[in-house]
Amino acid sequence: MTLPYSRPPVLLTFPFRLFFLLTGIYGAIIIPAWLGLFLAGWSLPVGPMPMEWHSHEMLYGMVPAAIAGFVLTAVCNWTGASPLQGYRLLALGLIWLAGRVVIWNASYLPNIVVAVVDLLFLPVLAAYLFVLLQRHGNKRNLILVAVISVLFVGNLCMHMGYAEGSLLLVRTGKIIALDVIALVMVIIAGRIIPAFTTNWLRLNKPDSNGAKTFPAIEYLALISTLLMLPTDLFIKSPEVAGVIALTAFLANAIRLAGWSGWKILSEPLLWILHLGYSWLVLALLLKSMSAFGLPTASAWQHALGTGAMATLILGVMTRVVLGHTGRPLKLPRFATLIYAAISLAAVFRLLTAFSVMDYQIGLMISGVAWTLAFALFVLIYWPLLNQPRVDGRPG
Repeated sequence: MTLPYSRPPVLLTFPFRLFFLLTGIYGAIIIPAWLGLFLAGWSLPVGPMPMEWHSHEMLYGMVPAAIAGFVLTAVCNWTGASPLQGYRLLALGLIWLAGRVVIWNASYLPNIVVAVVDLLFLPVLAAYLFVLLQRHGNKRNLILVAVISVLFVGNLCMHMGYAEGSLLLVRTGKIIALDVIALVMVIIAGRIIPAFTTNWLRLNKPDSNGAKTFPAIEYLALISTLLMLPTDLFIKSPEVAGVIALTAFLANAIRLAGWSGWKILSEPLLWILHLGYSWLVLALLLKSMSAFGLPTASAWQHALGTGAMATLILGVMTRVVLGHTGRPLKLPRFATLIYAAISLAAVFRLLTAFSVMDYQIGLMISGVAWTLAFALFVLIYWPLLNQPRVDGRPG
């Protein structure tokens, strides 16, 4: 006897639905908790190094959820494979959630339990992608498997640092995450921004040239950004690190200019992606300058994190949800406030890093704006994520 086929709940029909929702919810929770811990003296059971907790959860908690939502959705287009869905998708989501639970309760648990549970998500994600890409002969995107694997190594460093009380290991894990996430943005944004821009210009400004790409610059942008990690980890020469970061800045700045962002300023779903990449370019410049002792290291890290990372995550999520639920690519009502809020958060966090304004006030303004951006995403997009495609197609 064959049981009738049962469709999974809508949230479990495609990876972007579950993981984008988790990203939005966690983004709205993590910063208020951090501000309470840091500014209000809340006592949270987050382990032996509470001051490093929020960095870990931003880099190894929220960002991997966003990566999973995008990559597991995009891999279906790359390979023609069916999406991860149903119980298997739920299991992956629960692995991610279990990591958050143990991290938030690390003071009550043995270090080994916290580490094993939290470390599980990235290798499971990498293994699934590897098998799928190999099965379909898609070797071009295996670089993302390597990137996710290196991200796992960075997370391992942080957990080893927690266990040994080594701030050096913890900060090594943080540097690995920052450099790897910069590379992920160069790879993924470098594919989608010029493609989306060119498609929009062809439809709306047919007399205008599309986004331009230059093969030599593409390779230089990728290679110079890739070299930042081994330089930071093994060469440990500020001058060499500064030159590598400066090269990455110049290559990515030329790349961004070629995409002709000024031509699409009337389309929020596009200019937010260009703005996010502009934050990445600025972060690379600040990284180069910090290597020569000009601004603090905090400046480039927050330009990358609060600026590039958060802006691109929200920009990609707000667009992908529309396209993959069969809706027109038109930003929902009030959704531009998401972009305004995250931009405000990035500006004030950078001003604070440069000591241009009072630290606590700047941190509060930035934190409230960040929280508003992610909370608005959840409020506006939850109904879209939890409803079937409007065109009746599966997904």
